[in-house]
Amino acid sequence: MLFHLLPQYADVHIVFNLFRYITFRAAGAMVTALILAFILGPMTIRWLTRMRVGQVVRECGPESHLSKAGTPTMGGALILMAAIASTLLWADPTNGYTQVALLALLWMGLLGFLDDYLKLTRKGSEGLVARYKMAGQLIFGLGLGLFLVLRPLWPIPTSWTMVPFFADWVAVFWLPAYVAFVPVVLAGTSNAVNITDGLDGLAAGLCAIATVTFGVFAYVIGRVDASAYLGLLYLPGAGELSIFAGALTGAALGFLWYNAHPASVFMGDTGSLALGGAIGVMAILLKTEFLLVIVGGVFVMEAASVIIQTGYFKYTARRHGAGRRVFLMAPLHHHFEKKGWAESKVVIRFWILGVLFAMIGFSTLKIR
Repeated sequence: MLFHLLPQYADVHIVFNLFRYITFRAAGAMVTALILAFILGPMTIRWLTRMRVGQVVRECGPESHLSKAGTPTMGGALILMAAIASTLLWADPTNGYTQVALLALLWMGLLGFLDDYLKLTRKGSEGLVARYKMAGQLIFGLGLGLFLVLRPLWPIPTSWTMVPFFADWVAVFWLPAYVAFVPVVLAGTSNAVNITDGLDGLAAGLCAIATVTFGVFAYVIGRVDASAYLGLLYLPGAGELSIFAGALTGAALGFLWYNAHPASVFMGDTGSLALGGAIGVMAILLKTEFLLVIVGGVFVMEAASVIIQTGYFKYTARRHGAGRRVFLMAPLHHHFEKKGWAESKVVIRFWILGVLFAMIGFSTLKIR
């Protein structure tokens, strides 16, 4: 909004010219979302408490988590409000990348809200049936894939995507395969963040690391000079995604203020599915789907631990009559809790891993 309103007054004062620059607007979006989350946080927590929107804790989980029962949840609504308002204020609302990213954030957030709402009304840890939740993610992903094929946002073929560490190589999909690839990336990222959201501050901190990383990539990919120098595909207009990424980072950090251990509020599926969907859609729009595996390395580890644990348990149950486990408990963060690590230690060490994976992602800019 400010992008269209203020630069026209540059002849009145040169300060208004700043609103043309993506770097300034991305920083503004981050700070605005952070302040909004700070301001709205206490009101949101009081409202959730008054509405008795409390967390339901599984009895089969770590014993230390039983004390968290009743803590306000669905705090992801705070992230959505701060991120969407900040994006609309600082980004170009007519930009196709911005519109698609906001739509993905809203869709996944509403899907998560429905899941959280059903958990609360049923007074249990089971919300929306898993296959219905997956169907909602895949339907949106398929719709997005078809839209990008029929109304591409890029000057390059839709089925191209970049390969990390290789400047002159791109992965080329058969168009129907690309349409199927988009929902896999979107649903996979969304569910991986959802799985990671099990400790105070863990998912919020990791999402902030991932979103700021993709914000930098969006800025570089959206510049013809920087993208050519670094051997990246040039996507005109993609730089606006750095404003969206900045808003998400600020909102996640602002939420983390209240979600840090001991948490005053949980994001619930409303926040985790929305943040995961937003990260996934940024990777898709920036043609960096394979980079997502590197930058989101902790999310990959968490999701893989659940897949391995479930698969091995079912296999050994059929083979030996009793299921066996690879980890003490899945997802991976619970495994380390069972080993005796304090919750805060697990969270901080996973954040460090998240920063490490982000640095490896940044290294792909030069190692090409």
